[in-house]
Amino acid sequence: MTSVSESQPLAAAEPPVEQPAPAAPQEQLEGVVAKPGTEADLRHAIEQAFGYRGDMTVITTDGRKIEGYIFDRFAESASLQQCYLRLMPPNGQDRVRLAYSDIAELHFTGRDAAAGKSFQTWIKKYNEKKAAGEKNIRLEPEPL
Repeated sequence: MTSVSESQPLAAAEPPVEQPAPAAPQEQLEGVVAKPGTEADLRHAIEQAFGYRGDMTVITTDGRKIEGYIFDRFAESASLQQCYLRLMPPNGQDRVRLAYSDIAELHFTGRDAAAGKSFQTWIKKYNEKKAAGEKNIRLEPEPL
């Protein structure tokens, strides 16, 4: 067993936390209106909406306007009638299920709660505070 002698110099200051490889840039979708013209466009827009962390407004093919957070979707069927998404309305009403074939437009209306909050952003802020000499660094989440 090796012990550290008191005559050894102290280790140098900790190096900054290593940054992981950059992730693909997130699209800023807040305020975007998707009016898909093809089935592929619709499926792509719904995938973007599913990854969006804010409320959406969906305009249906019969003109209804449905607002809520898209929390689930089934996209594994070749038929748009069998694929669906589910929304949680902001007022707490029952969840809404919509077939992909009933969707005319997708409006990214709510604030994206996850925008700018990637792990890479956290590491960058941590390293900036550490470089400034701060101790006991805590990065607090912003209020919702």
